[in-house]
Amino acid sequence: MAKLSNRFWFQLHGWFSLPIWLVFCFVCLSGTVAVLSHELTWLTNPNARATNPDNLPAKPAAELVEIVQQAYPTAAINMVVAYEPYLVNGIMFTDHDKPVAIAYVNQYTGEIQQINEGMTFINFMRSLHSWLLFPWQNGYSVGYYLVCAMAIVMLGALITGLIIYKNFWRAFTQPKLRFNQGKRTILTDLHRLAGVWSIWFLMVMSATGLWYLVQAVLWHADIDIEPHDPIVAIHDLPTEQQAPKIDFAAAMRIAQQRFPDFQPSYLMLPEHNRGMYTLVGGGDHIFYDQYSYHLNINPWTGEIAKAKSPETMTALQTVMHIADPLHYGTLGGIWTKIIWFLFGLILSGMSITGFMMWGSRTVKAARERRSTDSNLLTEAKDGV
Repeated sequence: MAKLSNRFWFQLHGWFSLPIWLVFCFVCLSGTVAVLSHELTWLTNPNARATNPDNLPAKPAAELVEIVQQAYPTAAINMVVAYEPYLVNGIMFTDHDKPVAIAYVNQYTGEIQQINEGMTFINFMRSLHSWLLFPWQNGYSVGYYLVCAMAIVMLGALITGLIIYKNFWRAFTQPKLRFNQGKRTILTDLHRLAGVWSIWFLMVMSATGLWYLVQAVLWHADIDIEPHDPIVAIHDLPTEQQAPKIDFAAAMRIAQQRFPDFQPSYLMLPEHNRGMYTLVGGGDHIFYDQYSYHLNINPWTGEIAKAKSPETMTALQTVMHIADPLHYGTLGGIWTKIIWFLFGLILSGMSITGFMMWGSRTVKAARERRSTDSNLLTEAKDGV
């Protein structure tokens, strides 16, 4: 019975990943690259580097907007995106000859280093990993569900793998790699050793992936985890044509006064007379993402219409804002990113070695079956 049980768990372990092996491996590899997408952008695109040889302080976001507005007088600027300190800020705008454009502005020197009219490498890798570039229709993407479902596959493979691998904890103190016993043995040892040392990583990826699946279901069901941004009430609009009372620089000062540790990430300017300044950023909270602070400021009155911070979040909002740092390893900066990148490579390698082991067993079983059939056929002929 024990032998049959072990065989069952082994087959179940294989079936958790083999039918969709290629998709699982691709999701792992794309996510591994996405972890270091900022650093790869810095390496491959000199115009994206925020060089600061004179050790200048970063200019305010409002000043960067003014620089782009002077360079493109007819442009409508709608957003400022702040990345890592070593990357330029992105000023998003539209113009008569540029439907969608991003100005790469060095926040230290104020120089416009590039105008990008396509998708950035960072957004491409995140999109490729998150929903495989499947289209979004009616508020959901099949690709997003497919990627999120990989969490179930990963968790199932982890549980069945630990059941199969008896006394797995010995791999921490007595790692075993047998290089002189053939290809199949070394593949098995590598697969098991990588799996044991990656237990914590598999659990983190499974947990955050399952949350993304729950989040997708809530989105699809029109259940809002966070309320929609408010718009300016009609009674707050001026009766005559006049400029807003609060400009972008003043709105940033209000945000800084409300949250002294506010570090801007996405800053959206009003798109119409009922639109508000939407200021999104992070703070000094290590486990929260760069969107954990969220303010909506009325440009006509200067009042804060809505403010959100880690202290005021609901339980679901808290999970939503700690999932990304855990999933992409951004909670500790470059060093945790490197750790996540290395374990992402290990996880990708596990999917490959697992497939190779399955292929080796399948080929061996097919040969044995052909050999048995051939022997039976020979015996039948001899009997005749």
